Amino acid sequence: MAPKHHPTPLSGGDRKALNKELGKARAMAGILAARSAEVRAKAETLLQQADRLLCESWNERMWANGGPIDPSPAIDQAVNGGYPWLEIECSRCKSKRDVDLAALRHPPTTFVHDLASRLRCSKCAKVNRRPAATLLQLTQRPRQAAPET
Repeated sequence: MAPKHHPTPLSGGDRKALNKELGKARAMAGILAARSAEVRAKAETLLQQADRLLCESWNERMWANGGPIDPSPAIDQAVNGGYPWLEIECSRCKSKRDVDLAALRHPPTTFVHDLASRLRCSKCAKVNRRPAATLLQLTQRPRQAAPET
C-alpha cells in the first residue's frame, strides 16, 4: 500500500500540529500491531487446545460407540491438536498400523471418518485383496515403527 500523502501546511503552527498528529498515529499503529500479535498468539493457542479437545472427544466416542463416528475432526484439526497419527486395523487380517495424517495426499480439510473407505491394508494388497480399514483412534505418536504405507 502506498504511503498516504499529507500536504504540508503553510503556517508553522499547523506544521507542528501535523507532525504531532503524525507522531501519535505512528505510535498508535505500533501499539495496535503489538496488540494484534498478542491476541493472535492467544487465539492460536486456544484453537490448538480446541482441536486437541475435539480429537479427544472423537476418540472417546469411537471407543464408546465403535465405527467411524461422524462428525470427526478434519485432518488439519487433528494435526494442529497434536494427534497426527491415525490407528487403523485391517478388516480381513486384523493387523494394526498407524497412518501419518500429515503425509496423506488428501486435502487437509478432509474429515478423518471419510478416510475409512479410502485406506487399505498393505499386507492384503500383496495377495490381491484390498479390504477397507477400520478406524480405531487418533494418537499423538505411532505405536511402533511405521511399516510401509
